[in-house]
Amino acid sequence: MGGTPEHGSGRAAPDPDQQVGRGARAESLADLLGGRGGAVDATLPPLAFAAGWLLGGESLWGGIGAALAVSAVVAGVRLRRGDRPRSVLIGLLAVCVAALIAARTGRAEDFFLIQVLSNAASALVWAVSIVVRWPLLGVLVGGVLGQRTRWRRDRALLRGYGRASWVWTATYLVRLAVFVPLYLGGQVLALVVARVALTWPLVAAALALSWVVLRRSLPAGHPGLRHPVDGEPTAPAG
Repeated sequence: MGGTPEHGSGRAAPDPDQQVGRGARAESLADLLGGRGGAVDATLPPLAFAAGWLLGGESLWGGIGAALAVSAVVAGVRLRRGDRPRSVLIGLLAVCVAALIAARTGRAEDFFLIQVLSNAASALVWAVSIVVRWPLLGVLVGGVLGQRTRWRRDRALLRGYGRASWVWTATYLVRLAVFVPLYLGGQVLALVVARVALTWPLVAAALALSWVVLRRSLPAGHPGLRHPVDGEPTAPAG
């Protein structure tokens, strides 16, 4: 869904200076999720849509053709660099559905309708996941680390993932607050600008902020994200 942290192709090495607790080395969320690269790729089809729309004299078909062509190129590049085929297919399918909606309605702003709806759905799903104590950030990171549900038995991690997940919930609400008025006003170019401004920069900020929130939620002596413990660890003696 829109803006959800993606399992991109980032291969950044863990930063040994980032620590959780005493003497523990930990990757940042950007290292684990690699969301920035995928977010950058997601901005290219909307930019192509705007370029085609403008160069064609506000031609809807010019915009659709440009967006589909660029999304196909992006999909090919992502596959070559080793991204998961399912993730690539979902991104390509989203652009195709957006193009189909705009073609059916004949309104250029409807190219962004799926983005509005996906952010609304994402905000709801993330908020509900926190309330039911299955915070999605924990599900994502736990999946990347192969922990299945072991992280939920660690009360400190569960609490930290819940707090950090609110950061991601807020990103979807911010997008909705911007996208909805622009969409209702038919502001096509403003929607493109907002899509770019609120995609990779917002994802980068959310990765950084949610990592800080998560790290500060863990007590001293916690062994880190890769080593969930039963119950809440105490600080080592001495």
